[in-house]
Amino acid sequence: MIEADEPLTLASDFPPPTRDEWLHAVEGVLHKGRDEGPGAFSKEFERRLVTTTYDGISIPPLFTADDAVDPVRIGVPGFSPFVRGTRAAGRRDGWDVRQRVDVIDDGTDAAPLARAELEGGASSLLLGLHRAPSVDSEVLDRALTSVLLDLAPVVLDAGPRATQAADAFLTLCVRRGISADALGGLGLDPIGAFASTGGASDLGSELDAGVALAGRCVADFTGLRAFTIDATRYHDAGGADAEELGCALATGVALARVLIATGLDVDVSFRQLEFRLAASADQFLTIAKLRAARRLWARVAEVCGASTNAGAQLQHAVTSTAMMSRYDPWVNLLRATVAAFSAGIAGADAVTVKPYDHVRTADSSELGRRLARNTQAVLIEESNLARVIDPAGGSWYVERLTDDLARAAWAWFQEIEQEGGIVAALEAGVVQHRIGDTWEHRSHNLAHRRDALTGVSEFPDIDEDPPAPEPERVSRRQGAFAALPSVRYAGAFERQRARADSHLSSTGSRPSAFLAALGSPSAHTARVTFAKNLFEAGGIQTVAGSGEISEVVAEYGASGAALVCICSDDATYADHALETARALHDVGAARVYLATKPGMSREALEAAGVDEFVFAGCDALAVITQALDTLEIARG
Repeated sequence: MIEADEPLTLASDFPPPTRDEWLHAVEGVLHKGRDEGPGAFSKEFERRLVTTTYDGISIPPLFTADDAVDPVRIGVPGFSPFVRGTRAAGRRDGWDVRQRVDVIDDGTDAAPLARAELEGGASSLLLGLHRAPSVDSEVLDRALTSVLLDLAPVVLDAGPRATQAADAFLTLCVRRGISADALGGLGLDPIGAFASTGGASDLGSELDAGVALAGRCVADFTGLRAFTIDATRYHDAGGADAEELGCALATGVALARVLIATGLDVDVSFRQLEFRLAASADQFLTIAKLRAARRLWARVAEVCGASTNAGAQLQHAVTSTAMMSRYDPWVNLLRATVAAFSAGIAGADAVTVKPYDHVRTADSSELGRRLARNTQAVLIEESNLARVIDPAGGSWYVERLTDDLARAAWAWFQEIEQEGGIVAALEAGVVQHRIGDTWEHRSHNLAHRRDALTGVSEFPDIDEDPPAPEPERVSRRQGAFAALPSVRYAGAFERQRARADSHLSSTGSRPSAFLAALGSPSAHTARVTFAKNLFEAGGIQTVAGSGEISEVVAEYGASGAALVCICSDDATYADHALETARALHDVGAARVYLATKPGMSREALEAAGVDEFVFAGCDALAVITQALDTLEIARG
């Protein structure tokens, strides 16, 4: 009997297993006693248990002390290289909750929204001015009429009118008598605008204006940062995490060079820069990315001769637009929560959570804005997330992933520098080509549902009210080189779903597919569920019929569907697939699918009338597109 004061040892009396012992156990599971020759285990291990990121980083299934990163490269919280955060203590009040408010008229529309955000828990504002008819100090004054600028920092996002908006904001600060140490940012991102417009913006004049505005900040508003390096544009173009970091780093270096060349002190120049990075639903990659970003910038500051504190990157994390969906938008709440959680864990200075419906409607709903604020409030006030110093620190997985991501980003940054810097790399198309290759790879995985999109490519809600048609994109001015695109992971599936929705709105009924379920429920249920999920991802309603072949064929004829998918197990296919396919083809099925991988009997099945095989890992997007084409539903 164990005494009350005796420690409970549990497994500590057993010898700890070694990595080799673990690998031997894994081999037994993967091969189940089969001798498959030399090298077979390592290939199967890589295929099944090792994940490779879009940056080419391999993530094994197990991390041990052998994977620990040199503590010198990690440091301690509050000290260079700031991997573990820029603060030496937890943050009782949390990070800066920075919520976005957009101005779409003369500023009066934004005033109540700004007030609601601040009263609801936001501590600063990201003021969007892209859609404002005009940008001057009067517009800003009306938009920020109830905002105390010396208490609630404001960061501007004005796109091509960034310098105009920045000048108007400084004029407003002077008019209101704002103190010199007021915090916030002018949001100037001339190189980012250059990338997004394909060189259509006048980079030289924008840089000159930015330098002049930075000088005004240094002289009169020491708490304001003139430049925001918005690297989310590289993420939203389909780029991977190391690509986003490398482009951010190269942009920061380019701006620092410009500022230092005008005579500004190195430390002062570095303190005029803020970095904006995307936070996605990939929890660990987001954590590693933000930690790696601080390490990389600290290294740049060290090489440039900046003081240690000047190398502490000011970091603004924004939930990814690329990951958001227009269909089943409630899933966006989960995506944004994971992203915000990851940014908080990683030690971001400011976090913006976009409303769950911001890509579904032209203007987010009041509910969407409130839930976005409350997501952060729950993480800070109820979960006390910010009060813990570097919660991910000490995790062999996170530390190794941070290190690998930093190395991959630094290698990409060096490639950009070898091209002559970020501007030259954009003009030469090097950045666009690299990100385009990544997007092509990701698109392939999305189409095959290896990267699943809950509510879109997986588990779609066929009965949800369709969103309004997506507005046509405004064509940009033709620049000297390819502009960065703006993509969403769900976009290709949503375009096919919109075709089916258009058919529904014009005819009153959805396009449909019949699922011919053969055999017992235990034989056909799995593949019926798979086929239903597949077709409904394209907005195609499914109806199932089961029984003998003659009964199934009769039910299909009565359904009025032009598409039919035969569903059962392999044993039933061996006995009845050919006969069923012929019968369905003979009664006029426009396209016959068989839910299985094509095997040795493929030619016989195709001769019997099977037009296409559908299975886990097939090109689901191509299947849906072809199905809608077969039904002669117009493409958008």
